Amino acid sequence: MRFVSTVGSAPPVDFRTALFHGLAPDGGLYIPEAIPPLPSTTLQGLIAEGLSGIGRTVLRHLLGDGFTAAELTRIVDAALDFAIPLVPLDERRFLLELFHGPTLAFKDVGARCMARLIVAYRRTGTRPLTVITATSGDTGGAVAHAFYDLADVRVVVLFPAGQVSPLQRRQFSTLGGNVTAVAVDGTFDDCQRLAKGALGDETLRTECSLTSANSINVGRWLPQAIYYFHAWTQLCRATKRWADSIIVSVPCGNFGNLTAGLVAKRMGLPVTQFVAATNVNDVVPQFLRTGRYRPGPSRRTISSAMDVGDPSNVPRMLALYAGREPELRRDVVGSVHSDDATKAAIVGVYRRFGYLLDPHGAVGYLGLGDLAEPAVGIGLATAHPAKFREVVEPLIDETIALPAPLKALVDVPERVLELAPVPSELEALLGQMS
Repeated sequence: MRFVSTVGSAPPVDFRTALFHGLAPDGGLYIPEAIPPLPSTTLQGLIAEGLSGIGRTVLRHLLGDGFTAAELTRIVDAALDFAIPLVPLDERRFLLELFHGPTLAFKDVGARCMARLIVAYRRTGTRPLTVITATSGDTGGAVAHAFYDLADVRVVVLFPAGQVSPLQRRQFSTLGGNVTAVAVDGTFDDCQRLAKGALGDETLRTECSLTSANSINVGRWLPQAIYYFHAWTQLCRATKRWADSIIVSVPCGNFGNLTAGLVAKRMGLPVTQFVAATNVNDVVPQFLRTGRYRPGPSRRTISSAMDVGDPSNVPRMLALYAGREPELRRDVVGSVHSDDATKAAIVGVYRRFGYLLDPHGAVGYLGLGDLAEPAVGIGLATAHPAKFREVVEPLIDETIALPAPLKALVDVPERVLELAPVPSELEALLGQMS
């Protein structure tokens, strides 16, 4: 399997090169050169498989023969050692709970797979690797925990000061060791710009042995395709039929999650349509509606991890369709929701179904809208509601019990560096770490 740049002027590379470089030399993002569909017998066979078996099949198909069967089994079993259940709300609405990993967010899937792929590829005696990641919430914790205490790996987490929930921040600011938390005086878009700039600087990238752990990196992004197949197989078993009229609503920020779903669809996943569900940072829904892509400054909302004004993965989404915008609009529709609508959804779902959503999962639920027969809807529940208790608790007038991983962080001292949103300050920090 070869990987090509979304810009199109860099030569194709193998997966290992794409994994360690993060960005292509021309500044583009790596995508598979081709995504052939799974054989129908393989797709049928997945229905009887658990998460680990599905993960091995999907990664083998996407990454090629870079690993033996035994190596791939070790990677997947170590990375995906938690449940990802599909929970019914009623007969036609389901939620895929992606928050049972160590940091209680969907980013655990991609981050843990990426960390183990890097370990599998690392050569002994090589220079320490510096993993740089920008976060608007959950990515920082997932990446920090996935790489924490790994030999010869350092992690730098850039986050917008004052714009990440306290518990989310503590998941990466309390670790220390090989994890450095950096508060940037700006927005997530500033953090993302700094990370991309560092990765695009060939001299800096080489001297500091840099790679990215955002969905910029193909190793973080592609494994997310696994749980779309896992959701479908659970739906097939729950409904006792071949499920092929499915709407999947994805709460979107940087659009890596949705784009991984489109990869799964290209592999043969029988999803009728994806919903790009956003808060008021609606640059992609506007593009789907008008054909004009107009990024702008991000706006703060209660679904903070989705506050992205210029989503990095849009070029991947467009490249998968090779300019065929009518086909893209057929497969993906936009759905935009205000904070007030999000709050109302949290309350309404809790009262109607006894199910507690976090703000991001609530946006995903809203994206399902009114399902027309015979469609079945799956919304992605991307984070545990306890991570956003300052938003959720006043709405339901109840205290949310903290899961053990979060409770353990409440009184742990934080270690945070501060940085202006200028490249020279990040370069100086990375230089000091080298």
